[in-house]
Amino acid sequence: MSRGYSLEKDLRLLINNPKYSDIEIICEDEKKLYSCRAILAARSEVFDGLLYNGMKESYDNQISFPKIKSAGMEIILEYIYTGSVEEESLTKENLVEAFYAADYFQLSDLQDCIIRIIENTNLIKNYSPELLSKVSERIPLIEDDDLLNLLVEAVSIIPLNSIKFGRLSITGLKYLLSITYEKEIAFVTSEYEVFRYSAILAAKQVSGEARKAIMERLPIFEQIKNSLYVKDKFITDNQKVVEELKPLIKYIDFRRIKGQILANIIEPLEIIPAEVILSAYRFKAVSEKSDLSDFRGRTNYVWDLTACGSKLIIEDNGKIVHAQYTCFHQNARAIIALEGNDIYEWDVIIERTCDEAWVGVCASEDFDYDIFAGDQPTAWVLGSYGECYNSDKSTDYCPSFSDGTKVTVHLDMNKRTCAFTVNGTKYPEVSEWNNLPSKLYPVVSLCEPGRFRIQPHQKN
Repeated sequence: MSRGYSLEKDLRLLINNPKYSDIEIICEDEKKLYSCRAILAARSEVFDGLLYNGMKESYDNQISFPKIKSAGMEIILEYIYTGSVEEESLTKENLVEAFYAADYFQLSDLQDCIIRIIENTNLIKNYSPELLSKVSERIPLIEDDDLLNLLVEAVSIIPLNSIKFGRLSITGLKYLLSITYEKEIAFVTSEYEVFRYSAILAAKQVSGEARKAIMERLPIFEQIKNSLYVKDKFITDNQKVVEELKPLIKYIDFRRIKGQILANIIEPLEIIPAEVILSAYRFKAVSEKSDLSDFRGRTNYVWDLTACGSKLIIEDNGKIVHAQYTCFHQNARAIIALEGNDIYEWDVIIERTCDEAWVGVCASEDFDYDIFAGDQPTAWVLGSYGECYNSDKSTDYCPSFSDGTKVTVHLDMNKRTCAFTVNGTKYPEVSEWNNLPSKLYPVVSLCEPGRFRIQPHQKN
Protein backbone atom coordinates (compact mmCIF):
# COMPACT_ATOMS: atom_id res chain seq x y z
CA MET A 1 0.00 0.00 0.00
CA SER A 2 1.36 3.45 -0.89
CA ARG A 3 1.77 6.13 1.75
CA GLY A 4 -1.01 8.48 2.74
CA TYR A 5 -3.72 5.94 3.51
CA SER A 6 -2.85 5.12 7.13
CA LEU A 7 -1.31 7.64 9.50
CA GLU A 8 -0.21 4.91 11.91
CA LYS A 9 1.50 2.84 9.21
CA ASP A 10 3.21 5.90 7.79
CA LEU A 11 4.49 6.94 11.21
CA ARG A 12 5.80 3.43 11.85
CA LEU A 13 8.23 4.07 8.99
CA LEU A 14 9.89 6.73 11.14
CA ILE A 15 10.57 4.48 14.16
CA ASN A 16 14.31 4.01 14.68
CA ASN A 17 14.94 5.13 11.10
CA PRO A 18 18.24 7.05 10.67
CA LYS A 19 17.00 8.52 7.37
CA TYR A 20 14.43 10.68 9.16
CA SER A 21 16.34 11.17 12.41
CA ASP A 22 17.84 14.29 13.91
CA ILE A 23 18.79 12.82 17.29
CA GLU A 24 20.44 9.64 18.51
CA ILE A 25 19.34 7.97 21.77
CA ILE A 26 22.07 6.08 23.66
CA CYS A 27 20.72 3.45 26.08
CA GLU A 28 22.13 1.63 29.10
CA ASP A 29 23.34 -1.27 26.94
CA GLU A 30 25.05 1.30 24.64
CA LYS A 31 22.72 0.50 21.76
CA LYS A 32 21.96 3.52 19.58
CA LEU A 33 18.38 4.32 18.51
CA TYR A 34 17.30 7.01 16.04
CA SER A 35 14.45 9.46 16.47
CA CYS A 36 13.00 12.90 15.72
CA ARG A 37 13.30 15.41 18.58
CA ALA A 38 10.15 17.34 17.63
CA ILE A 39 7.97 14.22 17.79
CA LEU A 40 9.53 13.16 21.09
CA ALA A 41 8.92 16.57 22.62
CA ALA A 42 5.36 16.82 21.33
CA ARG A 43 4.43 13.45 22.85
CA SER A 44 6.26 13.63 26.21
CA GLU A 45 6.76 16.57 28.54
CA VAL A 46 9.87 14.85 29.87
CA PHE A 47 11.43 14.73 26.40
CA ASP A 48 10.34 18.33 25.83
CA GLY A 49 12.12 19.43 28.99
CA LEU A 50 15.26 17.51 28.06
CA LEU A 51 15.47 18.50 24.40
CA TYR A 52 14.25 22.11 24.44
CA ASN A 53 15.67 23.49 27.67
CA GLY A 54 18.06 26.00 26.06
CA MET A 55 21.05 24.13 27.43
CA LYS A 56 23.56 21.72 25.92
CA GLU A 57 20.97 19.01 25.18
CA SER A 58 19.03 21.41 22.95
CA TYR A 59 21.87 21.48 20.43
CA ASP A 60 23.48 18.04 20.71
CA ASN A 61 22.46 15.34 18.28
CA GLN A 62 22.74 12.71 21.03
CA ILE A 63 20.99 12.13 24.35
CA SER A 64 21.86 9.36 26.84
CA PHE A 65 19.69 7.34 29.22
CA PRO A 66 22.15 5.25 31.26
CA LYS A 67 19.38 3.54 33.29
CA ILE A 68 17.05 2.54 30.42
CA LYS A 69 17.82 -0.46 28.24
CA SER A 70 17.18 -0.32 24.50
CA ALA A 71 14.50 -3.05 24.75
CA GLY A 72 12.35 -0.70 26.82
CA MET A 73 13.18 2.38 24.79
CA GLU A 74 12.05 0.67 21.59
CA ILE A 75 8.57 0.24 23.10
CA ILE A 76 8.59 3.91 24.17
CA LEU A 77 9.34 4.96 20.58
CA GLU A 78 6.65 2.69 19.15
CA TYR A 79 4.07 4.24 21.46
CA ILE A 80 5.26 7.83 20.94
CA TYR A 81 5.09 7.52 17.15
CA THR A 82 1.86 5.49 16.82
CA GLY A 83 -0.12 5.96 20.04
CA SER A 84 -0.29 2.20 20.59
CA VAL A 85 1.79 -0.92 21.13
CA GLU A 86 1.21 -4.14 19.22
CA GLU A 87 0.82 -7.25 21.40
CA GLU A 88 3.65 -8.93 19.52
CA SER A 89 6.02 -6.12 20.51
CA LEU A 90 5.83 -6.98 24.22
CA THR A 91 7.77 -10.00 25.44
CA LYS A 92 8.89 -11.33 28.80
CA GLU A 93 12.30 -9.82 28.02
CA ASN A 94 11.18 -6.21 27.48
CA LEU A 95 7.84 -5.54 29.17
CA VAL A 96 9.25 -4.79 32.65
CA GLU A 97 11.82 -2.40 31.18
CA ALA A 98 9.12 -0.78 29.02
CA PHE A 99 6.71 -0.32 31.94
CA TYR A 100 9.23 1.57 34.08
CA ALA A 101 10.58 3.53 31.13
CA ALA A 102 6.97 4.66 30.52
CA ASP A 103 6.83 5.79 34.14
CA TYR A 104 10.04 7.80 33.68
CA PHE A 105 8.65 9.57 30.60
CA GLN A 106 5.26 10.11 32.35
CA LEU A 107 3.37 8.06 29.77
CA SER A 108 0.66 6.68 32.06
CA ASP A 109 -1.54 5.60 29.15
CA LEU A 110 1.29 3.41 27.88
CA GLN A 111 1.59 1.82 31.32
CA ASP A 112 -2.15 1.07 31.26
CA CYS A 113 -1.74 -0.39 27.76
CA ILE A 114 1.08 -2.67 28.95
CA ILE A 115 -1.02 -3.88 31.90
CA ARG A 116 -3.96 -4.66 29.57
CA ILE A 117 -1.74 -6.62 27.19
CA ILE A 118 -0.24 -8.61 30.06
CA GLU A 119 -3.68 -9.45 31.43
CA ASN A 120 -5.17 -10.43 28.07
CA THR A 121 -2.35 -12.60 26.74
CA ASN A 122 -0.46 -15.64 28.00
CA LEU A 123 2.40 -13.49 29.29
CA ILE A 124 1.15 -13.48 32.88
CA LYS A 125 0.00 -17.10 32.70
CA ASN A 126 3.33 -18.38 31.39
CA TYR A 127 5.93 -16.03 32.88
CA SER A 128 4.67 -14.38 36.08
CA PRO A 129 7.47 -15.83 38.32
CA GLU A 130 10.18 -14.61 35.92
CA LEU A 131 8.52 -11.21 35.55
CA LEU A 132 8.15 -10.79 39.31
CA SER A 133 11.86 -11.61 39.65
CA LYS A 134 12.71 -8.87 37.15
CA VAL A 135 10.47 -6.31 38.86
CA SER A 136 12.01 -7.13 42.25
CA GLU A 137 15.41 -6.03 40.94
CA ARG A 138 14.16 -2.46 40.71
CA ILE A 139 14.90 -0.78 44.04
CA PRO A 140 13.13 0.80 45.78
CA LEU A 141 9.74 -0.76 45.18
CA ILE A 142 6.47 0.86 46.24
CA GLU A 143 3.30 -0.96 47.27
CA ASP A 144 1.00 0.93 44.88
CA ASP A 145 3.04 -0.21 41.87
CA ASP A 146 0.39 -1.62 39.49
CA LEU A 147 2.73 -4.04 37.73
CA LEU A 148 4.24 -5.33 40.97
CA ASN A 149 0.80 -5.90 42.50
CA LEU A 150 -0.48 -7.62 39.35
CA LEU A 151 2.46 -10.04 39.35
CA VAL A 152 2.25 -10.71 43.09
CA GLU A 153 -1.43 -11.58 42.71
CA ALA A 154 -0.63 -13.86 39.77
CA VAL A 155 2.18 -15.74 41.54
CA SER A 156 0.17 -15.96 44.79
CA ILE A 157 -2.35 -18.27 43.12
CA ILE A 158 0.35 -20.63 41.82
CA PRO A 159 1.42 -23.33 44.33
CA LEU A 160 5.09 -22.62 45.03
CA ASN A 161 6.04 -26.28 44.79
CA SER A 162 4.90 -26.23 41.14
CA ILE A 163 7.31 -23.38 40.24
CA LYS A 164 10.61 -24.83 39.06
CA PHE A 165 13.66 -23.55 40.94
CA GLY A 166 15.31 -20.87 38.84
CA ARG A 167 12.08 -19.26 37.64
CA LEU A 168 11.55 -17.22 40.81
CA SER A 169 14.60 -15.45 42.21
CA ILE A 170 15.24 -15.21 45.93
CA THR A 171 14.61 -11.44 45.70
CA GLY A 172 11.35 -12.08 43.84
CA LEU A 173 10.31 -14.57 46.53
CA LYS A 174 11.14 -12.02 49.23
CA TYR A 175 8.81 -9.45 47.70
CA LEU A 176 6.08 -12.05 47.18
CA LEU A 177 6.23 -13.03 50.85
CA SER A 178 6.62 -9.49 52.20
CA ILE A 179 3.64 -8.11 50.25
CA THR A 180 1.36 -11.05 51.15
CA TYR A 181 2.46 -11.32 54.78
CA GLU A 182 -0.56 -10.85 57.07
CA LYS A 183 -2.57 -9.45 54.14
CA GLU A 184 -6.06 -10.41 52.89
CA ILE A 185 -4.94 -11.64 49.49
CA ALA A 186 -5.68 -14.99 47.87
CA PHE A 187 -2.67 -17.24 48.56
CA VAL A 188 -2.70 -20.95 47.78
CA THR A 189 0.56 -22.27 49.26
CA SER A 190 0.55 -23.57 52.84
CA GLU A 191 3.04 -21.91 55.18
CA TYR A 192 5.04 -25.11 55.52
CA GLU A 193 5.46 -25.25 51.74
CA VAL A 194 6.42 -21.53 51.81
CA PHE A 195 9.22 -22.39 54.24
CA ARG A 196 10.25 -25.47 52.26
CA TYR A 197 10.51 -23.54 48.97
CA SER A 198 12.39 -20.70 50.67
CA ALA A 199 14.90 -23.03 52.32
CA ILE A 200 15.58 -24.99 49.12
CA LEU A 201 15.97 -21.77 47.11
CA ALA A 202 18.37 -20.38 49.72
CA ALA A 203 20.39 -23.60 49.72
CA LYS A 204 20.51 -23.54 45.93
CA GLN A 205 22.37 -20.21 46.14
CA VAL A 206 25.05 -21.96 48.22
CA SER A 207 25.69 -25.22 46.36
CA GLY A 208 24.11 -28.21 44.68
CA GLU A 209 25.02 -30.40 47.67
CA ALA A 210 23.34 -28.04 50.14
CA ARG A 211 20.21 -27.94 47.98
CA LYS A 212 20.11 -31.74 47.78
CA ALA A 213 20.53 -32.13 51.56
CA ILE A 214 17.74 -29.64 52.31
CA MET A 215 15.38 -31.32 49.83
CA GLU A 216 16.01 -34.71 51.44
CA ARG A 217 15.23 -33.35 54.90
CA LEU A 218 12.26 -31.22 53.87
CA PRO A 219 9.65 -33.51 52.32
CA ILE A 220 6.51 -32.34 50.60
CA PHE A 221 3.48 -32.45 52.86
CA GLU A 222 2.21 -35.79 51.51
CA GLN A 223 5.54 -37.40 52.39
CA ILE A 224 5.33 -36.03 55.92
CA LYS A 225 2.04 -37.84 56.42
CA ASN A 226 3.58 -41.06 55.12
CA SER A 227 6.90 -40.54 56.99
CA LEU A 228 8.89 -40.94 53.76
CA TYR A 229 11.75 -38.55 54.42
CA VAL A 230 15.38 -38.50 55.56
CA LYS A 231 15.80 -37.24 59.14
CA ASP A 232 19.55 -37.09 59.69
CA LYS A 233 21.10 -35.98 56.38
CA PHE A 234 24.00 -33.58 57.05
CA ILE A 235 23.50 -30.12 55.51
CA THR A 236 26.59 -28.90 53.67
CA ASP A 237 27.60 -25.29 54.43
CA ASN A 238 24.88 -24.93 57.03
CA GLN A 239 25.81 -21.38 58.06
CA LYS A 240 25.90 -20.17 54.48
CA VAL A 241 22.36 -21.46 54.03
CA VAL A 242 21.37 -19.58 57.20
CA GLU A 243 22.71 -16.32 55.73
CA GLU A 244 20.93 -16.81 52.39
CA LEU A 245 17.67 -17.62 54.15
CA LYS A 246 17.85 -14.70 56.61
CA PRO A 247 16.09 -12.07 54.38
CA LEU A 248 13.07 -14.39 54.01
CA ILE A 249 12.65 -15.53 57.62
CA LYS A 250 10.71 -12.50 58.88
CA TYR A 251 8.14 -12.98 56.11
CA ILE A 252 7.41 -16.64 56.95
CA ASP A 253 4.69 -17.14 59.56
CA PHE A 254 5.92 -20.12 61.57
CA ARG A 255 2.82 -19.86 63.79
CA ARG A 256 0.86 -21.38 60.89
CA ILE A 257 3.02 -24.51 60.76
CA LYS A 258 1.92 -27.46 62.87
CA GLY A 259 3.88 -27.91 66.11
CA GLN A 260 4.85 -31.48 65.28
CA ILE A 261 6.41 -30.35 61.99
CA LEU A 262 8.24 -27.51 63.73
CA ALA A 263 9.66 -29.87 66.36
CA ASN A 264 10.45 -32.93 64.24
CA ILE A 265 11.45 -31.44 60.88
CA ILE A 266 12.22 -27.72 60.94
CA GLU A 267 14.00 -27.16 64.27
CA PRO A 268 16.52 -30.02 63.77
CA LEU A 269 17.70 -28.40 60.53
CA GLU A 270 19.35 -25.65 62.64
CA ILE A 271 18.83 -23.04 59.92
CA ILE A 272 16.15 -21.02 61.75
CA PRO A 273 17.04 -18.70 64.67
CA ALA A 274 16.10 -20.29 68.00
CA GLU A 275 14.09 -17.21 69.03
CA VAL A 276 11.87 -17.56 65.94
CA ILE A 277 11.08 -21.20 66.74
CA LEU A 278 10.54 -20.35 70.42
CA SER A 279 8.15 -17.54 69.51
CA ALA A 280 6.07 -19.94 67.42
CA TYR A 281 5.97 -22.50 70.26
CA ARG A 282 4.94 -19.80 72.75
CA PHE A 283 2.14 -18.63 70.46
CA LYS A 284 0.79 -22.16 70.14
CA ALA A 285 0.97 -22.65 73.90
CA VAL A 286 -0.78 -19.50 75.13
CA SER A 287 -2.71 -17.89 72.26
CA GLU A 288 -6.47 -18.23 71.88
CA LYS A 289 -5.79 -18.25 68.10
CA SER A 290 -3.34 -21.13 68.19
CA ASP A 291 -5.38 -22.90 65.50
CA LEU A 292 -4.34 -20.49 62.73
CA SER A 293 -4.96 -21.68 59.21
CA ASP A 294 -2.09 -23.39 57.40
CA PHE A 295 -2.46 -20.69 54.72
CA ARG A 296 -1.78 -16.96 54.86
CA GLY A 297 -4.36 -14.55 53.44
CA ARG A 298 -7.63 -15.84 52.04
CA THR A 299 -7.89 -19.56 51.37
CA ASN A 300 -10.11 -18.73 48.44
CA TYR A 301 -11.48 -20.70 45.55
CA VAL A 302 -9.43 -19.57 42.54
CA TRP A 303 -8.67 -21.02 39.11
CA ASP A 304 -5.24 -22.58 38.60
CA LEU A 305 -3.08 -20.83 35.97
CA THR A 306 -1.14 -24.07 35.54
CA ALA A 307 -4.21 -26.29 35.11
CA CYS A 308 -6.35 -24.88 32.32
CA GLY A 309 -6.81 -25.10 28.56
CA SER A 310 -4.41 -23.33 26.22
CA LYS A 311 -7.08 -20.89 24.98
CA LEU A 312 -8.48 -19.95 28.38
CA ILE A 313 -7.54 -16.74 30.21
CA ILE A 314 -7.60 -16.45 34.01
CA GLU A 315 -7.93 -12.98 35.53
CA ASP A 316 -9.23 -10.98 38.51
CA ASN A 317 -6.79 -12.67 40.92
CA GLY A 318 -7.83 -16.12 39.70
CA LYS A 319 -11.56 -15.65 40.25
CA ILE A 320 -12.56 -15.45 36.56
CA VAL A 321 -11.86 -17.69 33.59
CA HIS A 322 -12.95 -16.77 30.08
CA ALA A 323 -12.48 -18.33 26.67
CA GLN A 324 -10.63 -16.69 23.81
CA TYR A 325 -11.97 -16.49 20.29
CA THR A 326 -12.09 -19.91 18.52
CA CYS A 327 -11.84 -21.75 21.86
CA PHE A 328 -14.00 -24.89 21.86
CA HIS A 329 -14.77 -26.46 25.24
CA GLN A 330 -11.59 -26.39 27.24
CA ASN A 331 -11.36 -26.83 30.99
CA ALA A 332 -10.16 -24.84 33.99
CA ARG A 333 -9.45 -26.47 37.33
CA ALA A 334 -9.38 -24.70 40.69
CA ILE A 335 -6.30 -24.89 42.89
CA ILE A 336 -7.99 -26.12 46.06
CA ALA A 337 -7.85 -29.90 46.56
CA LEU A 338 -11.02 -31.44 48.00
CA GLU A 339 -10.28 -34.48 50.17
CA GLY A 340 -10.81 -36.01 53.59
CA ASN A 341 -14.32 -36.38 55.00
CA ASP A 342 -15.49 -32.79 54.70
CA ILE A 343 -18.44 -31.29 52.83
CA TYR A 344 -17.33 -28.66 50.31
CA GLU A 345 -19.55 -26.01 48.75
CA TRP A 346 -18.70 -23.32 46.18
CA ASP A 347 -20.48 -21.11 43.67
CA VAL A 348 -19.81 -20.68 39.97
CA ILE A 349 -21.42 -17.60 38.41
CA ILE A 350 -22.07 -17.87 34.67
CA GLU A 351 -21.33 -14.22 33.87
CA ARG A 352 -21.49 -14.99 30.16
CA THR A 353 -22.69 -18.32 28.87
CA CYS A 354 -21.64 -20.17 25.74
CA ASP A 355 -22.77 -23.14 23.68
CA GLU A 356 -23.21 -25.22 26.83
CA ALA A 357 -21.56 -24.21 30.09
CA TRP A 358 -20.33 -26.99 32.36
CA VAL A 359 -19.68 -26.98 36.12
CA GLY A 360 -18.51 -29.80 38.36
CA VAL A 361 -15.47 -31.68 39.67
CA CYS A 362 -12.50 -33.56 38.27
CA ALA A 363 -9.57 -35.66 39.38
CA SER A 364 -6.10 -34.50 38.39
CA GLU A 365 -4.95 -37.89 37.11
CA ASP A 366 -5.34 -38.52 33.37
CA PHE A 367 -7.32 -35.32 32.87
CA ASP A 368 -6.89 -33.37 29.61
CA TYR A 369 -7.56 -29.62 29.91
CA ASP A 370 -7.98 -29.15 26.16
CA ILE A 371 -10.79 -31.73 25.74
CA PHE A 372 -14.40 -31.37 26.95
CA ALA A 373 -14.54 -32.55 30.56
CA GLY A 374 -17.77 -34.55 30.23
CA ASP A 375 -16.19 -36.88 27.67
CA GLN A 376 -13.50 -37.91 30.16
CA PRO A 377 -13.74 -40.62 32.86
CA THR A 378 -12.09 -38.36 35.46
CA ALA A 379 -14.64 -35.52 35.34
CA TRP A 380 -18.23 -35.16 36.52
CA VAL A 381 -20.04 -32.05 35.26
CA LEU A 382 -23.49 -30.44 35.00
CA GLY A 383 -24.27 -28.63 31.73
CA SER A 384 -26.44 -25.61 30.97
CA TYR A 385 -28.92 -27.84 29.09
CA GLY A 386 -29.66 -29.55 32.42
CA GLU A 387 -27.71 -32.76 31.83
CA CYS A 388 -24.98 -34.37 33.92
CA TYR A 389 -22.06 -35.90 32.05
CA ASN A 390 -19.26 -38.35 32.84
CA SER A 391 -17.35 -40.53 30.38
CA ASP A 392 -19.61 -39.28 27.56
CA LYS A 393 -22.67 -40.64 29.41
CA SER A 394 -25.52 -38.20 30.14
CA THR A 395 -28.31 -38.03 32.71
CA ASP A 396 -31.22 -35.55 32.80
CA TYR A 397 -30.93 -33.53 36.01
CA CYS A 398 -32.49 -30.02 36.02
CA PRO A 399 -33.97 -27.29 33.75
CA SER A 400 -31.57 -25.47 31.43
CA PHE A 401 -29.85 -22.25 32.57
CA SER A 402 -28.09 -19.27 30.95
CA ASP A 403 -26.39 -15.88 31.63
CA GLY A 404 -26.34 -14.78 35.26
CA THR A 405 -26.98 -18.25 36.67
CA LYS A 406 -25.40 -19.18 39.99
CA VAL A 407 -24.55 -22.86 40.27
CA THR A 408 -23.64 -24.12 43.74
CA VAL A 409 -21.74 -27.38 43.93
CA HIS A 410 -22.27 -29.52 47.07
CA LEU A 411 -19.55 -32.16 47.35
CA ASP A 412 -19.78 -34.64 50.23
CA MET A 413 -16.38 -36.32 50.46
CA ASN A 414 -17.56 -38.57 53.28
CA LYS A 415 -20.25 -40.16 51.10
CA ARG A 416 -18.34 -39.41 47.85
CA THR A 417 -21.43 -37.83 46.28
CA CYS A 418 -22.24 -34.57 44.51
CA ALA A 419 -25.35 -32.38 44.19
CA PHE A 420 -26.10 -28.98 42.65
CA THR A 421 -28.17 -25.90 43.43
CA VAL A 422 -29.15 -23.87 40.36
CA ASN A 423 -30.48 -20.34 40.89
CA GLY A 424 -31.56 -21.13 44.45
CA THR A 425 -33.20 -24.50 43.76
CA LYS A 426 -31.34 -27.46 45.22
CA TYR A 427 -31.51 -30.75 43.36
CA PRO A 428 -30.73 -34.23 44.76
CA GLU A 429 -27.43 -36.02 44.60
CA VAL A 430 -26.56 -37.33 41.15
CA SER A 431 -27.40 -40.99 41.69
CA GLU A 432 -25.00 -42.24 39.02
CA TRP A 433 -22.07 -40.52 40.77
CA ASN A 434 -22.06 -42.63 43.93
CA ASN A 435 -18.38 -43.50 44.28
CA LEU A 436 -16.30 -40.44 43.42
CA PRO A 437 -12.49 -40.48 43.92
CA SER A 438 -10.93 -39.53 47.26
CA LYS A 439 -9.36 -36.33 45.90
CA LEU A 440 -11.15 -33.94 43.55
CA TYR A 441 -10.97 -30.35 42.29
CA PRO A 442 -13.62 -27.83 41.15
CA VAL A 443 -13.69 -27.67 37.35
CA VAL A 444 -15.56 -25.89 34.54
CA SER A 445 -15.67 -26.50 30.81
CA LEU A 446 -16.43 -23.62 28.44
CA CYS A 447 -15.99 -22.27 24.93
CA GLU A 448 -15.97 -18.71 23.58
CA PRO A 449 -17.46 -16.32 24.63
CA GLY A 450 -17.90 -18.00 28.03
CA ARG A 451 -16.90 -16.18 31.21
CA PHE A 452 -17.24 -17.90 34.62
CA ARG A 453 -16.54 -16.67 38.16
CA ILE A 454 -15.75 -18.95 41.10
CA GLN A 455 -16.26 -18.01 44.76
CA PRO A 456 -16.86 -19.64 48.17
CA HIS A 457 -20.51 -20.53 48.61
CA GLN A 458 -22.43 -17.51 49.86
CA LYS A 459 -25.39 -18.65 51.90
CA ASN A 460 -28.48 -16.44 52.12
